[in-house]
Amino acid sequence: MTVYEDPRDETVVHVLADEAVRTGRLYDGNFVLAIVAQTMFTLANTLMAHYNRWIEFLEGNLVQIGWIMGVGSIVAPLLRPWMGLLMNRIGSRATWNLGFIIFGIGSLGNLWVTELGWAIYALRSCLVVGAAVVFSSSLTYITLTTPAQRRTEAIGILGAGGFLGMLLGPLLGDLILGDGSRARGDFQLLFSVTTLAVVLPALLVFSLRRPALKPQKSSLRIGEFVRTIWVYWPGTILLCCFAFGVCMTVPFAFLASYVDQLKLQIPGLSVVGLYFGCYAGWGLTVRVGLRRLPDRIGRRKVLIVGMLTMAAGMFCFAFVSAAHPWRLAIPALLCGTGHALIFHTMASLALESFPQEVRGSGSSLSLIMLDIGMIAGAPILGRIADGYGFDWMYASIGLVCLSVAIIYVYSSLPVWRRRRHLALDADAALSAAAVARDVPGSVVSSSSSESFQQTI
Repeated sequence: MTVYEDPRDETVVHVLADEAVRTGRLYDGNFVLAIVAQTMFTLANTLMAHYNRWIEFLEGNLVQIGWIMGVGSIVAPLLRPWMGLLMNRIGSRATWNLGFIIFGIGSLGNLWVTELGWAIYALRSCLVVGAAVVFSSSLTYITLTTPAQRRTEAIGILGAGGFLGMLLGPLLGDLILGDGSRARGDFQLLFSVTTLAVVLPALLVFSLRRPALKPQKSSLRIGEFVRTIWVYWPGTILLCCFAFGVCMTVPFAFLASYVDQLKLQIPGLSVVGLYFGCYAGWGLTVRVGLRRLPDRIGRRKVLIVGMLTMAAGMFCFAFVSAAHPWRLAIPALLCGTGHALIFHTMASLALESFPQEVRGSGSSLSLIMLDIGMIAGAPILGRIADGYGFDWMYASIGLVCLSVAIIYVYSSLPVWRRRRHLALDADAALSAAAVARDVPGSVVSSSSSESFQQTI
């Protein structure tokens, strides 16, 4: 039985029957094309994890690297409201391809850069903004084109392509650039491969079917975005988005520095590669293996377990030391498990309160909160690591996850009680219908009984 969870059960319960009978194949050709496109783009995006090496090749220092990387990271969240509004207006498939174009310009343009200047700031911003548009659009598109009762599973499998890209991208980047001295031709090859990895998924997305929902001629003013999120505010799930963003500072901001400072070394093996291999490889396995779990036991429960597992992974960093570098696999496996359980359930719950015609704004809001967690969390966590050590930093992240999980459990209690009462009422009605069938002369409409059962 599919478990439906919505804080607005009183208004939604009447339409659950209609939603439950919306059946259809999830794993059709269209969905497979979307997964392939997402995997290839994630591969291209992770190749750009080497962008700081490009800045260093152009004789940039650490301060310049920080400014160039930071400007792009700030521009994307500022533009997210208009990304959502544009998605509502022209459709998620169109903005998906627009994101590919922006990202492709940001990659290809580096072939003509010869020195640090305004161009590299613009190109880096294009890379970040393009990626933001792509991920937001793909998330919205999937929610509009997959069966409603399997939406969480669809988001999860689409995200599994992201795990695969995380595994392959860094390896391909290391293969292109190598470990020794690098020439301009190495970076030209890197940007050429990245651009090619964007062109191919763009062609796939162009061939995807259009969502049944027609785009709305909505305003692109920021007031429209504010009004939409005010009306369809999703609630405490946004705290989970924020906490998840804080957690993402570990692999994308602090991991390399942590490995260097603790002098973690394994002969013949990259320690950072060990972490990403365990994190993404095991996360991919968990995501695919447990893809139906949210529909069986409920999205909120899976999300809470994921938050607690992520917290446990952060606390386990305390057991890693230079004498035991292999222990880094323990937090990697736990955090990978948490990631695999959190993102798709979190995204599904965050988008649930938004109608289809404004779902672009919903996806932008959830990703804005994730961005805030990363951008606001990174400097605070950096100060903690600098003043008190990395163990306290990871413990702080674990406490954030644990606190948000407790808050979300408390906010979910009314929903679970309401759902339990609905299930008990439905069971009583079905029992009464079964008794009525055994009474001679009684007439029971099987169609109404089946329809009522589908509302559970």
